[in-house]
Amino acid sequence: MENFSEILKIQGSRHLNLKKSFKLGLRSLLTACSKEEFCKAFPKFTDPEKDRLHRLFIEVISSLHGNIEDQFESLCLETQAGTILDTVEQHVEEQQLDLLFAEKSNIGAIRPSLLEVKKNEIHYLTGILEKAEEQNRLMSSHLDLLKKKKQDVSGVADVVDKLWMDIRSYEIGNNTGS
Repeated sequence: MENFSEILKIQGSRHLNLKKSFKLGLRSLLTACSKEEFCKAFPKFTDPEKDRLHRLFIEVISSLHGNIEDQFESLCLETQAGTILDTVEQHVEEQQLDLLFAEKSNIGAIRPSLLEVKKNEIHYLTGILEKAEEQNRLMSSHLDLLKKKKQDVSGVADVVDKLWMDIRSYEIGNNTGS
């Protein structure tokens, strides 16, 4: 518990709220597809095949989720978003404590850096969204390819079954004729 309270002292509530909001938004974006909806996309696949595909999908989404969170953390460190949010939080607390704050404070000094952080954040989140959309397109095309391969394999399976039947009928014919 001491570590958690130390983290709270280091990171202000605005910084924590930013991280929590990002994680919640990311989680809802990446978990928007239920297993039932996923399985409906592959009506010709067997249940075990659907389960394997769904596990693969979950692994990809989990990996993507972790990578995006890591990139977000890295960007927060690079842009010093936490420090800026902590500064804003400190100024807000000072304003609440000091009734004459409006006369003493220079909000104009904070505004450019805050605007820059917000622009960087928008740019970064747009990039993440584009990457996620691209990965979704890649995953969709990969699933389409798997569907096509499944259809190709089922055609081969029919030929193999026919050959086995021909071989069996030939063996039966030879065994009864000998």
